[in-house]
Amino acid sequence: MDLSGEPETMDLILPNWPAPASVFSAQSTRSGGVSPAPFTSLNLGAHVGDNPANVVANRAQLAACLSLPSAPVWLEQEHGTRVLTLPDNTGNLTADAVVSRTPGQVCSIMTADCLPVLFCDQAGTVVGAAHAGWRGLAAGVLEATLQAMAVDPATVLVWLGPAIGPKAFEVGGEVRAAFMAHSPLTEHAFMPQGDPQHDKWLADIYQLARLRLVAAGVKQFYGGDCCTHSDATRFFSYRRDQVTGRQASLIWLD
Repeated sequence: MDLSGEPETMDLILPNWPAPASVFSAQSTRSGGVSPAPFTSLNLGAHVGDNPANVVANRAQLAACLSLPSAPVWLEQEHGTRVLTLPDNTGNLTADAVVSRTPGQVCSIMTADCLPVLFCDQAGTVVGAAHAGWRGLAAGVLEATLQAMAVDPATVLVWLGPAIGPKAFEVGGEVRAAFMAHSPLTEHAFMPQGDPQHDKWLADIYQLARLRLVAAGVKQFYGGDCCTHSDATRFFSYRRDQVTGRQASLIWLD
């Protein structure tokens, strides 16, 4: 196995939200694995060019550190709206969100600037995780996840994980137009950037996600205070580095 040596100390984020006792969740950072640069060090993505043996070792290290009850289901994400409900026997892992009511079944998504969103209900009967890049967000991946959870959205708690922040996420006018077409309220989530003729904007993906979720009936939000692009010590960022690893957001029922 082509490993870079002993793993460094794992730096995990435990979501600060009032989830019920039956719900467990965690967010990885880039620290605590064995991958060499440019995937330093806890790269969990098998599709980014890292040595597969390193990814296997990193995933095993994460599972051991969190005492996971089962191996996470690693989705094949494509910026869409398909939700996988676990357990699943179709073998089709192409999805951008995952939901489970089964204790011990670990839901996971990977990101490196896109917004990871964790869901649970107040009763602790169902959990979910969604990968919300701007395309999936605009297409309705969060609403699709809520629908798959099949509970009253007013009883759902949401944690917004590390994503590219509003001072770093520059987008073109077509992105703003896609959200404005859904709701004029999203106007306040975009700030003009540079020459107006260039039609460039700074987008607040956290605000955009909250607006979509509020419209869907969600009332309880937590997290949403990180920037993957500006914090190179803790987070992978595709926009910053292009060739980079992936961090993971995980949630499961006890």
